[in-house]
Formats: sequence, structure tokens, C-alpha cells
Amino acid sequence: MRMEDIKPADLAGIFCEFAIDGEFAQSHYLKVGHINDTFLVEAEGKGGREQFIFQRINHFVFSEPEKLMDNFQKITRHLRSKLEQIPGHDPDRETLNLIPSRSGRWFHRTQGGEYWRAYRFVGNAHILNVASQPEQAFEAGRAFGCFQRLLADLPADSLHETIPFFHHTPRRLARFKETLAADPCHRAALAEDAIAFVLERADTVSVVTDGLECGRLPLRVTHNDTKINNVLFDDQTGKAICVIDLDTTMPGSALYDFGDMVRTTTCRAEEDETDLSRVKIEMDLFSSLAEGYLHEAGEFLTAAEVDLLAFSGRLITFTIGLRFLTDFLAGDVYFRTSRTGHNLDRARAQFALVKSMEERAGEMEECVRSLSRK
Repeated sequence: MRMEDIKPADLAGIFCEFAIDGEFAQSHYLKVGHINDTFLVEAEGKGGREQFIFQRINHFVFSEPEKLMDNFQKITRHLRSKLEQIPGHDPDRETLNLIPSRSGRWFHRTQGGEYWRAYRFVGNAHILNVASQPEQAFEAGRAFGCFQRLLADLPADSLHETIPFFHHTPRRLARFKETLAADPCHRAALAEDAIAFVLERADTVSVVTDGLECGRLPLRVTHNDTKINNVLFDDQTGKAICVIDLDTTMPGSALYDFGDMVRTTTCRAEEDETDLSRVKIEMDLFSSLAEGYLHEAGEFLTAAEVDLLAFSGRLITFTIGLRFLTDFLAGDVYFRTSRTGHNLDRARAQFALVKSMEERAGEMEECVRSLSRK
């Protein structure tokens, strides 16, 4: 069933499959995210109105939804149990709380093969799409650092890989080279600058994967999509309260998470900015982000991880740019585009940000060293 074909009556039927006390009242489609279909559902119970999030899982992107939901419940259950033990914390607001289906599972599978889940709505909170102030960058870093810290004793190998090799830069580079050699859409001539940028840096792509394989870097439970809009901020205090969008939480490196935070939080330009003079790392945002992250994560990170924190921003930004460039060469088959050359614009913006980070690498590394000594 297409999203536009889902009616309130359909949601009412899905609602009845979950263990919620109360009657279905109404639903609203939420235009958030690009993968799953999300609805705000209201129920009328004895205690008044309650709100829930219902999501239809995109089983084309996540080909094994049952494994995804096994991860989801392990992660949220672990987070809740930790938060319950810490005075002053509110597990009803500081982690997502799944609602079981009436069959006892953490999802409902329809006769048509669709997968649905439900969890309690966190009210009086909002998301930010960009960090306009250093305080917001600090809170985002603190939120993801706390997320990793609370999950540090959950064995990473107890989770499934929901998207295998998601941040595996050497594999991304190999795919790029295959696509470049084939040049199926005859676009390579249009992207000579971006192609050269990639090939000049090809010898740096395996730093983290090699570290994981040889054991120099520990395998951890990581979020893997650490954009600032995957953090809920309290309406009254402005403090970060909850990390959301857990579908890519799986085994990985803490460096993947910090690197993507740097990519998405420390540059005030848009991801597809065409005026590349505007694409640069803002050191006030980076310093605040690193301070917030290390405030929570500094107690469990190894020295090897800390040493690579500044580098991780360059690596993940390079990786995302590489993916945009590969998709451009392949004919825009993965990322949605809204104009001719959109993916090439995105790649160039990411590479401009990498270059800015390279130019300020010494400052970034000294910032991390100074904060890690506190």
C-alpha cells in the first residue's frame, strides 16, 4: 500500500493490533525522514488522550525487519534499564519506549507483508535541522556521547547489521572505481575535479576499518546516523533529552558516530550548497560539539579512538561525498535528486568541507587533545 493510500481507517486497524488501552481517535502523517512512513496517532483512554508514533518500516531498505526490531528492543530496553538506575533521569522521555503487539512481538506484520511498530510519543520536545548556536552543538554531542556510554556494556556482537558495511569506506571506494571505469551514463567528464579529489585521498580510506579488523579500535554499539535532527530537544530547557531514529544502530566504531556529527553539525551551509566558499568547518561549533561528546564519552573511549576523533570528521565527510559522486556517475539511482547534477553538487560540497577540515586539522586535533585532558 502506498503512503498516500493509507487512510485513518487503515491506521485504526493497525492500532488495534498493539497493546494500547484506549480507543483510536485520530492520526496525522508526519513529514519526517526519508525511509519509513511515520504517523502521530492519538488514543482516547480512561486517563484522557495519549499520543503514539506509528511507523511502517521500509522493508526494501531494511530487508530483514524482524532483525531490525530485535535490535530496536534490545537497545531501548538496555537504555531504559540504565536510566532507571540513575537518579534524576526520566526513562519515559530519555529513550524510545516500544509498545508490544497483541501477539507479544515488538512489531505487527500485516497480511500484505508490511511491518509496523509503535512507541510512545515524547511530548514537549522538538528537533533542530541545523546547529545555529554552539550550545546546540554541545547538546547534540552530549546526547550521542551519553547514548554510546549507556550502551557501552551491551555486547556489539549481540546486534544484527541492519545495513551491512554501511560506513565501510574501502568498499565504497571500490564501488566508485567500478562505476568510474564503466562510466555507464558518460558523466565522468563532467566530474573531473571531484574524481581527482577522491583519487588523491584514496590511501586514507582504510584507517578505521583496518583498526577494527586488527583490534586496535574496539567494536561498539553505534548509532551510525548522528545528524542533529536525530536528537530531541526539550521545549522548555533547550537541553537534548533523547536520541531517536535507531534503525541503523548496530556494531560499528565510535569514530563513525563522531565523524558524522562533525560532518552534519559543524558547517552552517546546506549539504548541497553550490557556493563552495560558504562550505567550511566552523571551529566554534566543532569545539562545542567535541566538548559535549567528550563530557559523556571521555570516560570509556580508548586513547586510539581519541587520537582519531578529529580525523573521523574528514573520513566520514569524504565517504558521504564519495557516495554522492558514485551515484552521480551511476545515473542517480540511489539518492533522490531535484535538479540536474544534484548529486555532483552534493559531492563537491562534501569535498569542500573535507578540504576545510584538512586546512584546520591541526586546530581540530589540538582542540580534542585539550578537551580530553580535562
